[in-house]
Amino acid sequence: MNAPPHMVAEIIDGDLLLSPRPAPRHANTESAIAAVLKGPFHWGTNGPGGWVFLVEPELHFFPGGEREVVVPDLAGWRRERLPEPPAVAAIEVRPDWVCEVISPSTESLDRAKKTRVYAREGVSHLWLVNPVATTLEVYRLVGENWQLVDTHEGEAEVRAEPFDALVLRLEQLWRW
Repeated sequence: MNAPPHMVAEIIDGDLLLSPRPAPRHANTESAIAAVLKGPFHWGTNGPGGWVFLVEPELHFFPGGEREVVVPDLAGWRRERLPEPPAVAAIEVRPDWVCEVISPSTESLDRAKKTRVYAREGVSHLWLVNPVATTLEVYRLVGENWQLVDTHEGEAEVRAEPFDALVLRLEQLWRW
C-alpha cells in the first residue's frame, strides 16, 4: 500500500487511513509539548529523567497476527523499556504514554479508533490536547478502559500524569 508523501498513513482494523499532515497550530503545540517534556524527563534537566520521547513515531502492533500501524503525535517510553534507538523506522515496543493533538480533520480517529488501539496494547497514559479549545485531557488506563484523570484548560499551571513531577504551564503549549 502506498500513500502520498503529504499524508500520514495508518492501518487500523485492516483499513488504510490517510490523514493530512499537521497544520501549523497543531505542529506548534506538538513541538511545544516535546520541548517542555524533553528537558526534565528525557535529559533530566531540573527533573527526574528516565524517559525517551519521539515526535510522530510509527508504531507497529500485531493483534491477532495482523499488522496495525498507528502514528501518535508524540510518544514516550520509560528508558528501561526502550534503552536504545531502534535500527528501523517502525517501533514494536508499546509506549508508556501517547499524546494526540486534536485537529478537526482527525478528532474522531484520534478519540475513537486510536484510543482503542492504545488501550488494547496497554499504553498506560494518554493525553488529548486541543490547541483551538486550549484544553489538555489526561487519561490513565485502568484495566482495559481509559479513566479521565482531569481536564485542564487555558493558561493554568497543572501537574499532569505521568509527568506530574513538573508543573506544566499550559500557556506554553498555545503560544505561537
